[in-house]
Amino acid sequence: MAEAAIVADALRAATAALAAISDTPRLDAELLMATALDVTRSQLLLRHLRDPLPASFAALVERRLAYEPVAYILGKQEFHGLTLQVTADVLIPRGDSEALVDAALAARPDARSVLDCGTGSGALLLAVLAHLPQARGVGIDRSPAALAVATGNAERLDLAARTHFAAADWRESGWTRDLGGPFDLILANPPYVEDDAALAPDVRDHEPAAALFAGPDGLDDYRILVPQLPGLLGAGGMALVEIGHAQAAPVTQLAEAAGLAVQLHRDLAGRPRVLQLSLKGRNSGP
Repeated sequence: MAEAAIVADALRAATAALAAISDTPRLDAELLMATALDVTRSQLLLRHLRDPLPASFAALVERRLAYEPVAYILGKQEFHGLTLQVTADVLIPRGDSEALVDAALAARPDARSVLDCGTGSGALLLAVLAHLPQARGVGIDRSPAALAVATGNAERLDLAARTHFAAADWRESGWTRDLGGPFDLILANPPYVEDDAALAPDVRDHEPAAALFAGPDGLDDYRILVPQLPGLLGAGGMALVEIGHAQAAPVTQLAEAAGLAVQLHRDLAGRPRVLQLSLKGRNSGP
């Protein structure tokens, strides 16, 4: 009689299969196995490698082999110390975006009012509010489904009392009317991918296109949003805007034309990642 499959053997086989489509095949396999066993990854590695193979694991691996991102399969993603629910209605929060949170906290540690433009899962806003207990925040998005995800995350993180999520689109006139500004901090991670950019299948086929693409040069949303930021900033207010690695110069030009001073922040890999914007003549950094 053949010996029953165990977790350790299944992890090795899944890692080999996933190597064809993932840069982190062993990590992917371990996270999927931990989900199938309903344990943490640490518990899996310490206590469950000799357990019988759970029946649900194969289906999870098949989903990953079809390039579905691990975060969508798990339904969650870690970001700046928070565990956030994610669905295919929102972009997956990425570690590179933590540079924006860090820059915002350094720029205005005294902030009391925060606006998050294009909130998605609520990642940026909730990470900032988690560190600023005196602050309240507004998150806007044009997607009702994304707003539902963000609202749920605020509730799970006990931040709902200090957040308000609203449907708004900076492409439409009057979108700022009911936001309650001006704001000490504005956070924005707008779409900035070129329409014809070559993206990995994980991103291209699964993440929401409306939150990714912004015209032939990826600058369409900056052209609309950045000139409106001065009217939303309070005295000493700061806007932190995420950019693509090659967009620092053109977005800086847009900001300066709108009367904003610009300070560049890089991510941990040293790439241009965030522009910190303030009204000219006011302090643009801590």
